Formats: sequence, structure tokens, C-alpha cells
Amino acid sequence: MSAADTAVTPNASLAEFDRTTSRWGQLTMGVALILSLAAPLYLVFFTDLGITAGMIWTAYLAVAAAFFVLWFVEPITYYPVLGPAAMYQAFMIGNIANKLLPSALVAQAAIGAKAGTKRGEFAALMAICGAAMVHVISMLLFVGILGTWLVSIIPTDIVDVARLYIFPAIIGAVLVQLVVTMKQPRVTVIAVVVAALVLFVLVPAVPALAKPATGVVVLITAVLAWFLRSRKTSATATTLVN
Repeated sequence: MSAADTAVTPNASLAEFDRTTSRWGQLTMGVALILSLAAPLYLVFFTDLGITAGMIWTAYLAVAAAFFVLWFVEPITYYPVLGPAAMYQAFMIGNIANKLLPSALVAQAAIGAKAGTKRGEFAALMAICGAAMVHVISMLLFVGILGTWLVSIIPTDIVDVARLYIFPAIIGAVLVQLVVTMKQPRVTVIAVVVAALVLFVLVPAVPALAKPATGVVVLITAVLAWFLRSRKTSATATTLVN
């Protein structure tokens, strides 16, 4: 085999992987969308529940008002870390911010893979597979079998405290992992300052922005990070597979 053939084969394999990922990813996401809408559509058109178009649009607008910004922000912010294949997995499985994204970041950091490279994409892909398997097994064992019994013996006060602090603890861990992995102190400072200003200045002044505050912080941070980024070019050439 010639040197040219050796160089072409990995690129051809990667291109075929991308084509297969796009084809099956779109197909499975489409099937999942149809299945998720099947039950609500059945209730609307084939039952006598009295559901009207006005009720549906009211419910849709209520959800859209809370999550509209995230519909655009989440895919844009997750894609550079996960890559296309892992993105299909992540949005099919769910719990991206508190489970799948941390798993991908830890896997990339463990093998020294940079986000945005094929190596980083494959690390995220396998990490999400592992996270999903662990999640399913854990749900069967610790929730399906032991969950009800465990909750019944834990004092209510402890449960309330856990509900209050678990989510911030997970997000804090993700934040630290992102800061350590990306190694962009300027962007980190910008993000912290913007978040503080939005939380302590903008939201108290405009309470209506409380729900979309996260999206506002992400958008402002992204714009400022782009314009205030370091203009120095890296001396190390970027490779496809890191």
C-alpha cells in the first residue's frame, strides 16, 4: 500500500462515518418526533376530552416563552464540544447539561482530546454511550428496585435540602470542568462578569427576564468573547484528529 493510499483511507473512513451519522441520525430523530407526538395527537383527534386548538396554542406559547431561547442556544453551545454524532445521541437521550455533557468533557480531558476535533468527537460519542448505559442500569437498580424504599426512610428535611443543592452542584462541576478544559481565562472572566451583571442588575430591574436569563447570559457572553478574544495566532497547527 502506498503512502498516498495510507493517507486517503482514514479520511475516507471519516467521511463515510459522517455520512452514516447524518443519515441515521436524521432518521432516528424523525421517528422519535413522530412517536413523541403520536399520543398527544391521538388524545386530540380520537378522544372526547374536549381539547381545543386554543388550549393547544396556549400551552405551546407558555412553554415557548420559557424555553424559546434554549431551543437555539443549547444546540449552538453543545455542538463544539459534542460534535454531530454525539449531538444526535444527546438530544435523543436528554439530560444533556447535567449528565451527558459532563461525561463528554471528562472523557475528553482524560485522553487529552480537544473539543472540535475528531478525537474529541469520538471521545464524547463513547462517553455518552457509557453514560446512557450506566444511567439505565442505575435507574433499574436504584430507582426501580430500591428507590421507593429509600425515599420512604429518608427524612423529609434531607430530601428538601438535596433537591435545593443537587442541581447547582452539578452545574458547578460542569462549569469547573469547562474552565479547566478550555483554558480560556479571558472568556471565563467575561462569562462571570456578564452572569453577575445579569443576575444582580438586569433581572432585578426587569423581572420578566428571570426565566430567559440563562439564554441572555450565553448570548451576551458569546458575542463579547468573540469581539474581545485574543488576536494572537497559535503557533501549533490544528490537526484533524488532535
